[in-house]
Amino acid sequence: MIVVTGATGNVGRELTGSLAAAAEQVTAVSRRPGPLPEGVRHSAGDLADPASLKAAFTGADALFLLVAGEEPQEILEVAKAGGIRRVVLLSSQGAGTRPQVYRHAVTFEEAVRASGLEWTILRPTGFDSNALAWAEPIRAERTAAAPFSDVGLPTIDPADIADVAAVVLRESGHAGRVYELTGPEPVTPRERASAIAAALGAKVRFVEQTREQARAQMLQFMPEAVVEGTLAILGDPAEAERRVSPDVERVLGRAPRTFAEWAARHVAAFR
Repeated sequence: MIVVTGATGNVGRELTGSLAAAAEQVTAVSRRPGPLPEGVRHSAGDLADPASLKAAFTGADALFLLVAGEEPQEILEVAKAGGIRRVVLLSSQGAGTRPQVYRHAVTFEEAVRASGLEWTILRPTGFDSNALAWAEPIRAERTAAAPFSDVGLPTIDPADIADVAAVVLRESGHAGRVYELTGPEPVTPRERASAIAAALGAKVRFVEQTREQARAQMLQFMPEAVVEGTLAILGDPAEAERRVSPDVERVLGRAPRTFAEWAARHVAAFR
């Protein structure tokens, strides 16, 4: 049995569906139940409360783990006690490129490495689905705003992260690996807005924000340290943050999906 934490999130939802389609026994863990594929069991649990995960972990073989909560060692001890032997951690590219900012992810990575379990770490870049922040302004005004309009980053489709995770959870040969997961090419905010416009078949006006405007917006839902790290990546990315990684293709045997493909699949959100 495979346990998926964060099962209602952008990656977890895709992963749960992929595993269920492959006829795997899946337990979906989230604080509140959501729509699940047929045959998937839901177990209420919160990574901030490791004891709440005992029922979900008992009898499982593998775990897809998010960086959430403050007690990774305790989460992994509950996992081991439940019989889990393999853990796949969804970390962040920033754990490798800016560890001083992404300490939370680094702490989880360190705990996973020291756990005694068979582990694999996934470090994705920014998600294509972050463009859903534009859904309301595009629906209402056909406008998309972002800073650093012409700085390109190889953002990734969450479905590709889920596909990689499904392979790593089910197959051998990935233990002790750290996979850097990116899209197939750097794409700028202006180009992402154009891709959504093409999917809609309608014009979308791009408005460039100042750094301070973007910072004020992000502070509404992100901690200050993460906001500063995110803005640094968006505005002045390191070479490693601009680079397209071969790891998605190595694991899946195909190229990662483009942002335009993501936009076409999710166009209903912007109508």
